[in-house]
Amino acid sequence: QVQLVESGGGSAQAGGSLRLSCAASRNTYNYCLGWFRQALGKEREGVAAFDTGDRPRYAEFVKGRFTISKDNAKNTLYLQMNSLQPDDSAMYYCAAEIRCGRWSLLQPQYYNSWGQGTQVTVSS
Repeated sequence: QVQLVESGGGSAQAGGSLRLSCAASRNTYNYCLGWFRQALGKEREGVAAFDTGDRPRYAEFVKGRFTISKDNAKNTLYLQMNSLQPDDSAMYYCAAEIRCGRWSLLQPQYYNSWGQGTQVTVSS
């Protein structure tokens, strides 16, 4: 199982930016890699993810604002978050699953490897 460690969370003002990082313990070739978030009192939801062919998919609520990227040499996944809104406040998690189907990219129940999360708080 791949170990994942998120970092980069913190506080930001509405309209601001944060960049999250997820360091993996090993190469994640043939893994789906995604970012998920869970706000207080809400279900965990997919934010953005790569399929095994490195094709990205975004949740509608972050399109045009967030960008998922990765550095394979560093085994690190990133989430650049721009134009942050208070509704973006949540615990953000990265996750990995080997040979994940594209249809399930943003569905957390299909991921088995998870980081510990990093808190993002956006104030108005």
